[in-house]
Amino acid sequence: MPLARETEMTREETDAFLGENETGVLSLAEGDDPYAAPVSYGYDAGRASFYFRLVSTPESEKRRFLDANTSARFVVYGDDDKGAYRSVVAEGTLNETDPSELSVEQIEQYGDAERPLFEIWGEPKEDLDIRLYEFETTNLTGRRTEVDRDA
Repeated sequence: MPLARETEMTREETDAFLGENETGVLSLAEGDDPYAAPVSYGYDAGRASFYFRLVSTPESEKRRFLDANTSARFVVYGDDDKGAYRSVVAEGTLNETDPSELSVEQIEQYGDAERPLFEIWGEPKEDLDIRLYEFETTNLTGRRTEVDRDA
């Protein structure tokens, strides 16, 4: 049976891992009703903030949850060819950003959020609701699990 050893990543390791990746899972809730969706992100290590460019249709389930004023969680995870798994769980507040109030630094972060590709949507582009969000973290935890498959 493989032996696993889990350790907490330092802030520097966590920031590096988040900088190497571009997608994660955003989880929202409205009362007892949960919602989770894979999204692309930009990350500002200095502020520990994520930047999302989220696309939905006005009547979609995603829009209902984005309109709710709730806290959120965001998870980024991955593994490497050496048997190490890494994950980061971020807790915080998701705030819609007015595009006219963006700073140059924020525009760069949204530019890192390369997905979604608008062409994958079945609806015409003009029917899509595209909004910008900043996810300000209140807690950021990174973990690394190393698996010794020979044990």
